[in-house]
Amino acid sequence: MNISTYTVKPKLPASLKPLEEIARNLWLSWNYDAVQLFIRLGDHQVWSETRQSPIKTLGKVSQARLNEFASDDSFLAALKDVYEQFLKYKKRETWYKGQRRDVVAYFSMEYGMDVSLPIYSGGLGILSGDHMKTSSDLGLPLVGVGLLYRQGYFQQYLNADGFQQESYPENDWYNMPVERKVGKNGKPLTIAVELAGRQASAQIWEVRVGRSFLYLLDTNIEDNPPDFRMITSALYGGNKETRIQQEILLGIGGYRALRAMGINPAVTHMNEGHAAFLSLERLRELISERGLSFNEAREAIWPTNIFTTHTPVPAGNERFDIALLEKYMRPWASILGISWETFLGFGRENPSNQSETFCMTILALKFSAYANGVAALHGVVSRDMWQGLWPGLPINEVPISHVTNGVHPKTWVYSGMSTLLDRYLGANFEEKPFDLSVWNRMSRISDEELWRTHERRREQLVRFIRDRLEERYRRSGANERQIRKAEDALSPYALTLCFARRFATYKRGNLLLRDPERLLKLLRDPERPIQLIFAGKAHPHDIPGKELIKSIVHFAEKYDVTSRIVFVENYDMTVARYLTSGSDVWLNTPRRPMEASGTSGMKAAMNGVLNCSILDGWWDESYNSNVGWAIGNGEYYADENLQDDIESKALYDLLERDIIPLFYQRGRDNLPREWIKMMKASMKEIGQSMSSHRMLMDYSTKFYLPALKNYQRIIKADYSESKALASYFAKLGDSWGKIKIGEIISNAKPVMQRGDDITVKTYIELGELSPNEVQVELYFGAVSSQNNIEDARRCEMKSTGKEGNGYRYQVRIECTDTGMQGHTVRILPKHSALIHPYRSGFIKWA
Repeated sequence: MNISTYTVKPKLPASLKPLEEIARNLWLSWNYDAVQLFIRLGDHQVWSETRQSPIKTLGKVSQARLNEFASDDSFLAALKDVYEQFLKYKKRETWYKGQRRDVVAYFSMEYGMDVSLPIYSGGLGILSGDHMKTSSDLGLPLVGVGLLYRQGYFQQYLNADGFQQESYPENDWYNMPVERKVGKNGKPLTIAVELAGRQASAQIWEVRVGRSFLYLLDTNIEDNPPDFRMITSALYGGNKETRIQQEILLGIGGYRALRAMGINPAVTHMNEGHAAFLSLERLRELISERGLSFNEAREAIWPTNIFTTHTPVPAGNERFDIALLEKYMRPWASILGISWETFLGFGRENPSNQSETFCMTILALKFSAYANGVAALHGVVSRDMWQGLWPGLPINEVPISHVTNGVHPKTWVYSGMSTLLDRYLGANFEEKPFDLSVWNRMSRISDEELWRTHERRREQLVRFIRDRLEERYRRSGANERQIRKAEDALSPYALTLCFARRFATYKRGNLLLRDPERLLKLLRDPERPIQLIFAGKAHPHDIPGKELIKSIVHFAEKYDVTSRIVFVENYDMTVARYLTSGSDVWLNTPRRPMEASGTSGMKAAMNGVLNCSILDGWWDESYNSNVGWAIGNGEYYADENLQDDIESKALYDLLERDIIPLFYQRGRDNLPREWIKMMKASMKEIGQSMSSHRMLMDYSTKFYLPALKNYQRIIKADYSESKALASYFAKLGDSWGKIKIGEIISNAKPVMQRGDDITVKTYIELGELSPNEVQVELYFGAVSSQNNIEDARRCEMKSTGKEGNGYRYQVRIECTDTGMQGHTVRILPKHSALIHPYRSGFIKWA
């Protein structure tokens, strides 16, 4: 069929022109006054029908209504005020004040910035969205790169039996806040990648996020054959072949897209391993355009690559079978001038293990000087998981640090609470969100105002859920009697507990149902009732996760507590905003340490909702008894059934002894003042520590700013530093096996006194290396019962001169700790251009 296409846009009167500019910038998503303009223009029904899309709302409103509002002085005054706020925001002084020529390119498989742009599935995408918004707030030189999915992630609904079903509605890009990039010739700007000997093209779409920009690739264009047009059809859809195609497009294609637009990605940040192939494109560029060797190019990109892992279990890391990898990536070995076996080794923990699959996390780690987990505990778990990549290196020195996740307050604090905070925290809450000290002013808010604001939101939550339930019942063909049951669902006055997250079995969404008798007693208590709200999607192929959802629905029906236990379908950003602000307690029950971070509890806390959680992820470092409750004490269990028994009982105990009595402990004014005291403490502490502004400032000071300096230093010297490093490691590789550490001699006696000095000497043969090319260290500390040095300290040993074929080394240390102590000697690489000395295969112990 031959179809001629064209785009139709709304015809806005001149006085309403600013609406289009506001609608096309996701600044709107964290500014409720701007949202209100579109609700007012189209009314709540149109706003709902358009899935809260400002652009589509402009298109749905009749021309007569637009003309009416064009002369409405009240509406125009509100529009003027919002537009001035928008312009002021873009010109406002920011935290970052450096150069903007070179940028940090942030690559992520998904972005959750607003319900009107559904290209996210859950936590990873929401984090990426908050990352982009916060980058705008701080004024960072950062751009985002991702894929534009025609169907996004699935829409969830439950059948009559409570079993999850999926639908995949098509996204209408021409009514969403994305704009296709065009070249100088006026045609859509495209890039190409090779996929198994064929070329796939992708067009580039731009999303404006305040001051920042996100670029998304889309293969659904006529230049592509039908199978390639499907590459960006769905997020996490298709099979393994679809996945490798998407990841080649994201990493290699995404980097090429930035170059095609004239953007210089001086630093690249891989948010999970999906984008790890970008390192190959960076290498290719330097080899082909700068004439560097593979090893020289590797040393050039290593100091400017950042990798964030979000996975706490080995099975969660992306791996590809070698046959599939070879089909798509074999030509890259020749392009880079290396053997196929060498290429495979970059994705293997043990490069010589021919049966090992190719892991994207390992590829990212091997090409990144900076790597991090997403919470303090997750950093520990990640160092343990990947210690094998650095054989011989103590686990605490594995070069994977952590930056704990955070959330964007203006996105997640609901409008009523935000208005209250604006009034009491001062102008900096809006104008300088990086000034985290404003949260210290929580004590200024009266108990009455905070509680009434929270109660209003709980009432709104109950109304929202009743409407959603009625919609579900009508869709499923229920009779009027069943539909009327929606009006009885939940109470706006009862203690409301919420569990909302992805339904994976390790998250244990049914832990609270383990003892029905005990739970029913709490649900049916006429004086101090509780109610439970559940929400979350299971992966389409996760049958155990779907069974978890069904078990919750069946429990409520079996025990006739459907007015007290509710499952809300299609958990998305809209549902999340209601739940994280309208509930009273936020439940989180993962098996420790399988929750890398989690962020929903942070959102809840900033709204005054108290957390009750297993000590895992972010809660492990944030919990204290003033801000919420901990289930257990961070124990580990070999028997999962025993763990569920113990921890479910601990949860019931907390509810019965602490949480419920505290909530219903009221004075004559009917205020739960001790509960409110905890709300204020939680908002103050977590508002400061778990703000995404703290997170981005951490990323900037630890990684972004040092990596940008590395880049500027490297190119200033025309890559001479990278060439020198490559030569150094080539020399090190030839000489490392020849290094010999001789006898270690010290003046230590069997018993020493604290404060005594110990002199340690050794003799080392370095082969062709000189003393200034290695770092010789004394490694010392307490000796455990397993004869390991724990909580070790390091002290560099200095060469005292050459002797024969080697060198004498010596150091003096003080006895500061009591107990059994010990020491040994080790050798590491040493070069002025190294970000850190930990390179696989280059550590030698005495």
